[in-house]
Amino acid sequence: MTILNSLRGLALAGAAITALAGAAAPAQALAATPAHAAADFAFPRGFHTQEIATNGTTLHVRIGGKGPAVVLLHGYGDTGDMWIPLAADLARTHTVIVPDLRGMGLSATATTGFEKANEAEDIIGVMDALHTQKADVVAHDIGNMVAYALAARHSDRITKLVLMDAPVPGIGPWEEILKNPLLWHFRFGGPDMERLVKGRERIYLDRFWNEFSADPKHFPEASRVHYAKLYAGAGRMHAGFSQFHAFDQDAIDNQAWLKAHGKLPMPVLAIGGDKSFGTTMAVVAEAGAEHVQGKVISGSGHWLMEEQPKATVAAIHDFLDGPSAAR
Repeated sequence: MTILNSLRGLALAGAAITALAGAAAPAQALAATPAHAAADFAFPRGFHTQEIATNGTTLHVRIGGKGPAVVLLHGYGDTGDMWIPLAADLARTHTVIVPDLRGMGLSATATTGFEKANEAEDIIGVMDALHTQKADVVAHDIGNMVAYALAARHSDRITKLVLMDAPVPGIGPWEEILKNPLLWHFRFGGPDMERLVKGRERIYLDRFWNEFSADPKHFPEASRVHYAKLYAGAGRMHAGFSQFHAFDQDAIDNQAWLKAHGKLPMPVLAIGGDKSFGTTMAVVAEAGAEHVQGKVISGSGHWLMEEQPKATVAAIHDFLDGPSAAR
């Protein structure tokens, strides 16, 4: 199955379910698939937050646990809060570091610097500030793109890498992905688009949560309210659009780096939702990494941590704490 067909099937399934279920998940469905450890999106006891100045900006970072470090990078439509279930699991044996990306969530507002090679330096600055020499990295969506740039440019500091359900600009079937009309939002942005979305952030984001879920009911209403409020903050939609606007430069940077330096050397786990990227996630990863394991999460679309948190956490946990075997 090509990536275009995979994404087309996901969107059609999501649209059909949305038509039956309504644009927002009903309140009675919220208990069916809990996405977070607490309704107020609090991280587990023992975590603290820190505002860390890095690479010309300031990132909001949650830190907890004890042991080998792992950095968790969120994507668009979420913030670092998406990682609460995983952070609770990993903190028993790891020091868990969870930043909000440049300009997003509760990090400082930013208007420039969204090229993923630059954002990789944001994360290195966080690691340096926390005296973390090496770390595993787990990423989803746009977090994948930052994580790939980070692992490529600092392969001596990234020990294992998990990429979840999103492409990497310039790597593997990127040009085929760009042809997919379902991904029109890759080119949506700019001052006029920001004006169109202002005050309608929930409407805009619901489209992603609905169409890219296996079942929209599994992206809970509490999560929708929480993230829509954060994305409605000053400068947040600009930052989100800017992440996409940088894709062309990201592709140029990644292709040049891959040509000059070769594939990533560390073990990589490529996770796809079976109603989203599925096995294609491993195809993407293998184009840019030497040692790739693939994992497909059943009953999930794009939003793995919201739709199937237990299975996703288990897959990540087993990879990070297991042997470094290549697929």
